Amino acid sequence: MYKYEIVIYWSNEDNVFIAEVPELPRCMAHGESPEDALKNAKEAIQLWIDTAKEFGYPVPEPKGEILIFA
Repeated sequence: MYKYEIVIYWSNEDNVFIAEVPELPRCMAHGESPEDALKNAKEAIQLWIDTAKEFGYPVPEPKGEILIFA
């Protein structure tokens, strides 16, 4: 499991919880609940890393914190 920072917040525009991974550019997910958004963010992190490795892009080391704001 990767330990990237994850920020979760409610989006009035989309009517869902958004989970952003600031250390991985444009890596985000959403869900109907904070728990769904977190689960989807973990999947997005893995996909982001797999894609970066496939194309030879660097993968930043995680800071080691998981933060949840809801």
